[in-house]
Amino acid sequence: MQTLALAFMAATAIGGLAWVFIYPLLSGERKAESRRASVARSEPAAARQVEKSQRSRREQVEGSLKELDARRKKERSVPLTTRLAQAGLGSWTPQKFWIMSGVSGAVGFAVAFVVGGHLLGAAVMAFGTGLGLPRWVLGYLKKRREKAFLKALPDAVDVIVRGIKAGLPLFESIKVVAADSPEPLRGEFLAIIETQTIGMPLGEACARLYERMPLPEANFFGIVVAIQQKSGGNLSEALGNLSKVLRDRKKMAEKIQAMSTEAKASAGIIGSLPPVVMLLVWMSTPDYISILWTHSLGQFMLVCCVGWMTIGILVMKKMINFDF
Repeated sequence: MQTLALAFMAATAIGGLAWVFIYPLLSGERKAESRRASVARSEPAAARQVEKSQRSRREQVEGSLKELDARRKKERSVPLTTRLAQAGLGSWTPQKFWIMSGVSGAVGFAVAFVVGGHLLGAAVMAFGTGLGLPRWVLGYLKKRREKAFLKALPDAVDVIVRGIKAGLPLFESIKVVAADSPEPLRGEFLAIIETQTIGMPLGEACARLYERMPLPEANFFGIVVAIQQKSGGNLSEALGNLSKVLRDRKKMAEKIQAMSTEAKASAGIIGSLPPVVMLLVWMSTPDYISILWTHSLGQFMLVCCVGWMTIGILVMKKMINFDF
């Protein structure tokens, strides 16, 4: 029994040692553990590499945005030459604009002096027609040109996206847009092509689009192209998202216009009531109201009324003008 017990204990000890030291080598558990350890060691390194690349790209994007923002802050005071170009009067010089303003002011002064015969009223009319009217016309032409640009921009971005997906470079896709698009989009993209041809990088040339067309949509396009040129990425996907954003903004603008129609109609009615009432009173009893432009106090009151009505109309216009 003693011999059998010793043999059993020896066999158990040998089996235990074999299970601890030999079985893991034969079953592959040791290899599996070493493989898991190596994977666990490599995962943080890979994660750190991905995080580093993402941080680098994010820093490049932030740098591009800060650079564009700094450029916009420097260019807040828009010179007259740029304003003429934004209104589609690129062939005009500032001297020509001021000459036309002077002619307009002289005509307004002459008409007011002949009709009213009062020097103060004629001076006020000359001030309005010489400084206010030309700037209003310039702003009207600028807004009309911007509306035409916004109408054609989403389709132009879609053409660029399809060209890039088909294998064309970005510059060639912009050439296609410049060849087939209506004005003013055609002229703006031709300016991008000319600017890039003389040696300016394409991203910076696209970013300068905002100088000639000060719209958020044009700024979006320039930022997307400038960031892609600096940090890389899927340009077709970025421009596709931009096209969707442009169309959504267009829908939002149309919705805002529909919702603010009632307020605009109210502003128009309130603004037109005083001159309409004055005209009706003049048609019925001209002697009663003619004192407004024959007497100096009446002329002063008339000028004050026109000024207050203008301020009220501008305030109402500001209240119904939504920026988004």
